[in-house]
Parts: sequence; C-alpha cells; structure tokens
Amino acid sequence: MSRILCLHAHPDDVEFLAAGTLALLAGRGHEITIATMTAGDCGSDIYPPEEISRIRTGEAAKSAARIGAAYECLHFDDLAIFIDDASRRKVTAALRHHRPDIVLTASPVDYHCDHEATAKLVIDACFGCSAPNYDTSAFGPAAALPSIPHLYFLDPTEGRDRDGAPVRPQFVVDIASVIGHKTEMLEGHESQRAWLQRQHSIDDFVEIGKKWSGLRGQLAGVAYAEGFRQYTGHPWPTDPLLESLLPEGAVHRV
Repeated sequence: MSRILCLHAHPDDVEFLAAGTLALLAGRGHEITIATMTAGDCGSDIYPPEEISRIRTGEAAKSAARIGAAYECLHFDDLAIFIDDASRRKVTAALRHHRPDIVLTASPVDYHCDHEATAKLVIDACFGCSAPNYDTSAFGPAAALPSIPHLYFLDPTEGRDRDGAPVRPQFVVDIASVIGHKTEMLEGHESQRAWLQRQHSIDDFVEIGKKWSGLRGQLAGVAYAEGFRQYTGHPWPTDPLLESLLPEGAVHRV
C-alpha cells in the first residue's frame, strides 16, 4: 500500500482535476489524503469568510470520505498564498506529517495565483522534507522523510495556462469506470454552485467537470480521463510509481 497526498489550493480543485484517479487508487487499497492550502474563504458573496470556510471544509471532508480518503486544510488565506520562508516550512511540515510516497499538486502554470504558488511551494517542500536540518518544528513535530517523494502535477484548469495556451499532459488516466464517484464528489461542493455561476459564468459545475474530463479522454480515445505530468528534475525520482499503482490499461501516454 502506498500513501498518496493530493494537495491543491482550494476545496473542489482536486475534485475537478483528480477525483477519478484518486477513486481508482483508493479502490486498490492505497491510503489517500486530500489537502487544501486554503478553506476557500473568498469563495462566496453570501457568507462571511469564517462561515464559508466552515462550510467548504465540511464539504471537502465529506467529499473525500466518499472514496475513503482523509481531508486536511493547511489554513492559508484565499488569494494570499505566497512563496516565503514561513509558507515553505509550513508545507514541508505537512509533507513530513503525512509521509507520502507520492505527492500530487497543482500545475505550476494555471489561471489562479493560488494554484501557481501552491505548485511552487510543494516543489520546494518535497525537496526540503528529506533534509533533517531543515527545521519545521514551529508547525509541529515530524521527522524528515527518508527520501524525496514522487511528484506529479495535475492539469491546469481547463488544460490551459493563464494566457489560454494549452498545456498537454504526459499521460492521462481513464476514469470512465469511476465517473460516478467523481460526479458525487463534485456534487458535494454545493456551496459553490451559485458562486461559480456568478463569478466564473459556469452554469453547472458538475457538468463542466465531466466536460473537462471528456476532453482529456479524447486524447486517448476513452470517455473520460484526467491528465498528469511527472516532475523529474534533479534529484527527484523518475520511475513511474503513480502509473504502476493504477489498474492495468488505465494509463495512456499522450
């Protein structure tokens, strides 16, 4: 059994981009934690920050539980994730606490500043989490990891960078068999329906999530898929660990 930590910026980001893949992994007995940097405290024009944070983290926990996953919020502020020393140590401490074999995170290029900052902090945290002298004790006791974990980026939103240019994945995962799980997990984020309609001009975010997965599926000739890129810079591990944990035939190089 492997430990997989999927850390993105806001509640519902993971569900849009990786819920199907996580459902496949959970179904094969792997230990899944879904974490968000923020509670999504800016994701409402109805509720004040404290209340929408409580609502959204509750939705995220219930969504994760649908596939037997744990949920955690790191409690950064929405639209205020910055790449600085304290933030880097906080994210590193989270990795040390969860001790993942594989980390999945946001794309370094995306439409949202929080997504891009999350990716950069996670890259640095993966490097620092195995250095014993990198002190993260201010954020709780946790020993250094024995090695740098495998790191993968999820697709950017809609598969495009902030300028609208397409970002092609290295491989996609066929999630047609678990599209129902993905749909249920997205439906759990009920507080976002009206907000995304008004702020993002998205009429039905569940159908949009399925549409994005359908477009990724076209790359491999399957109904629904999710895209990933492995980070293989020095000295990260380069063997395809994530791919090896998924069902036979689910991974398609594109």
